[in-house]
Amino acid sequence: MARKVVNRKELRAQSDAAEARGKTKSTKEKAVKEKKVKEPKKVGAKKTVRKKVAKEARMKAYWGVFNSGMKRLALFEYADKKAAEKKVQELIASSKVHHFLQLIKEAISE
Repeated sequence: MARKVVNRKELRAQSDAAEARGKTKSTKEKAVKEKKVKEPKKVGAKKTVRKKVAKEARMKAYWGVFNSGMKRLALFEYADKKAAEKKVQELIASSKVHHFLQLIKEAISE
């Protein structure tokens, strides 16, 4: 079904003629326009949410002596690194299994 072609020039001429006569937009169009301009939507204030602050656990550093199977064999204080290295060398010399030193951090329980 064919639609009727809209002649924009004729519609513009009719609109200009209506304005000249003082009959601008219909009351329905005015009401819609006033409604849009009259009140913008009110946006409620956002509630402030207090986030829980995670208590940071205090950590203490140790030196751990491990075998190749990641089994901890000995634990030394952080200041006793030389003693830990000495223990690693003794274990390597006594057995053919590889041993190594690794830094460990554990939480302090108060």
